[in-house]
Amino acid sequence: MLDPAAVREELSSAGLDGWLLYDFRGANPLAHRLLGLDERPDQSRRLFYYLPAEGEPRKLVHRIERGSLDHLPGEKHVYLSRQELSAELATVLGGAKTVAMEYVPGAGNPYVSTVDGGTIDLVRNCGVEVVSSGDLIGRFESTLSERQRADHLRAAEVVEAAFAFATSLIHEATANGGTIEETEVRDRLLAFFERKGCMSYSPPIVARGHHGSDCHYETGIGGDTALRRGDFLLLDMWCKVDRPDAPYADVTRCFTFGRDPSEREAKTFAVVVAARDAALNLIRDRFAAGEPVQGWEADRASRGVIEAAGLGEYFVHRTGHSMGIDTTHGTGTHLDDLETRDERLFLPNTCFTIEPGVYVDGEIGCRSEIDVLIEPDGSLLVTGEEPQIQIERVG
Repeated sequence: MLDPAAVREELSSAGLDGWLLYDFRGANPLAHRLLGLDERPDQSRRLFYYLPAEGEPRKLVHRIERGSLDHLPGEKHVYLSRQELSAELATVLGGAKTVAMEYVPGAGNPYVSTVDGGTIDLVRNCGVEVVSSGDLIGRFESTLSERQRADHLRAAEVVEAAFAFATSLIHEATANGGTIEETEVRDRLLAFFERKGCMSYSPPIVARGHHGSDCHYETGIGGDTALRRGDFLLLDMWCKVDRPDAPYADVTRCFTFGRDPSEREAKTFAVVVAARDAALNLIRDRFAAGEPVQGWEADRASRGVIEAAGLGEYFVHRTGHSMGIDTTHGTGTHLDDLETRDERLFLPNTCFTIEPGVYVDGEIGCRSEIDVLIEPDGSLLVTGEEPQIQIERVG
C-alpha cells in the first residue's frame, strides 16, 4: 500500500497539489491495488482517497460502507446522497488547484486512463484541474522491490535455459528426418517451467516458418505445424517465479535448424536488431547524461530504424511494454508512439521489454525481444544472457 510520506515527496517534486485515488466496484484496478482493496471485502459504493502534497490523507466513503478505507491513515469524510458527495469531495480536496488522477487527455493511454469521464467532471466541478497520474503509477505501482528484482532475474535465467532445452529438443527430433509438432514443444516448455519452480499465465509462441508473420500467433493453429530440418522458428517465451507478486521475464529469439539463414532472413533480422539497440542506447544514454526519457521517444528511435530500411509498414506493434506480475504486460512505461503516445518517464527500479519486429503476412516474421532492468543508479541491465545479434543456426 502507499506510503503517504513518499507520495508527498513525489507530489512536491512534480508541482502537484495532490493525488486523488477513486474506485467504484473495481473499475479502477490501479487504485484498487494501490489502496489494498484486493485483500478486502468487495465495495459497492464510490470511494475516494486523497493524498495531498501537504498534510495528512483524507478519505471519502459512503455511509453504508463507512469502514471501507479504515485500513488506511487519514481523516474520514462520509456522504450519503449525491449532493453530499459533491459537497464533501470539495471539502476533501481543500482548495487544491491541480490534482493527479488515473486519466490521460484524449484517451492517449488507456493503461493509465481508468477513471470514467463523469467522475473527472465531478472533480473539475470542484474547481480543480485534473492531470495524469501516469508517472505516480510508475513510481508506486511498477517499481520493483529487492525480492521482485531477484525473482525477475531468476525467471530470466529459466527462460534462457528453456531456449537451450527447446532448441536441443527440436534438433534431436528433426536430425534424422523426423518432425515434432509446435504443440509438443509448447507443452514440453510449460512442463520445463514447472520443474524450475516457475509458471506462466499463457503458453509460449512456437511459430514455424511463416506462422511467425502473425505477431500474436497461437501455437498449433497454422496449416503445417510439424517442425522439421531446414525450418525457420520464432520462439517467444515468458515465465515467472511461482509467487503472486513476482514479475515475468519475456524473451523472443529466432532460429534456423540444419541450415544457415537465408539472405532475406538475415537482412530482416539485422534491421530488427539495429532497431532494438537504437531504443536501448537512447534510454542508456539519457540516463547516463541525467536526462529524462519518455516511452514514446524509445519507440520512435526503434521505429525510425525499421522505417529507414523500407520496412515500416511491417512493424505493427509498439516497441516494448512494462513488465507485469499478472501477465507479461505491466502498468509502467511502455515503449509506444504507435497505439498510444506514452509520455511517462522511464524510472529506476523498473523493468520492460524492447521487442521490435517485422512481419510480412504469410511470408516471414522476425522479432528480437530483450528484457531491460533500470538499476537504482540509472545503469541498464539486459537480463538473462547477451542479446541475440543474429539468427542462431542449430545443427
